[in-house]
Amino acid sequence: MDTLQVQRDAEWFGLTTITLNRPEKLNAISRQMHDELQAVCADLQKDAETRVVIFTGAGRAFSAGADRAERRTVDSDPLRMRLQSGTGNRTCAAIERLDQVTIGAVNGLAVGGAVVFLSCMDLRIAAEDAWFSIPEIDLNIPLTWNALPRLMRELGPARTKELVMTGERFSAQQAERWGFVNHIVPAATAVSAARTLAVKLLKKDPLSLSLTKTTCRALSEQMVPEQATQADREYLTLAHSLMRSAPKEPRT
Repeated sequence: MDTLQVQRDAEWFGLTTITLNRPEKLNAISRQMHDELQAVCADLQKDAETRVVIFTGAGRAFSAGADRAERRTVDSDPLRMRLQSGTGNRTCAAIERLDQVTIGAVNGLAVGGAVVFLSCMDLRIAAEDAWFSIPEIDLNIPLTWNALPRLMRELGPARTKELVMTGERFSAQQAERWGFVNHIVPAATAVSAARTLAVKLLKKDPLSLSLTKTTCRALSEQMVPEQATQADREYLTLAHSLMRSAPKEPRT
């Protein structure tokens, strides 16, 4: 794969690590990365050996979020535009519906869509120098990818509204205090700490662990149903349409 590294752990059977691998672009989430993540998740759904999956990023970032360069190449056909606008929703659903326990190892900055990806995971570990932001409104687009229900569950309504509406950066320490991050670890040790946590899980009874995840996922869905944002891709399609039709500012 061109945008991901998928590695089965040589030491611990049942552990797979998926690394977002566009370090020169701060692991920006391209359409190709979406396709590859969806394909990997589809394979994992048929994998009875992998029990824990770690997601992390190559280099100094977890991910800088959606690749902004691709916003300029949105298809003009309305139905194809609508299909493209639902890509993030499909990727997030694929991550969230994995039967394996998922751990986000936040090794650096996590912006926009990267925060949404992390909200789809079961557990999150962050390096002490990691930081987060959700800047979509400042980019003149609504936060979509069915992110709001997930963030409401993890952060609560007031905090979610503040972070999404202001777009302000928040630290790993704040994320831990608010319950979004389980543990903070020294810089450059997020992946090794995630492996340590994964090993604890691998030593548990696999069926009991799997059933617990399934029940927790069902309870989470009852807290704030994802269906509440069923029109997400329509909002994003509309935002793309408005951006395409907006008059360009005259040069000075």
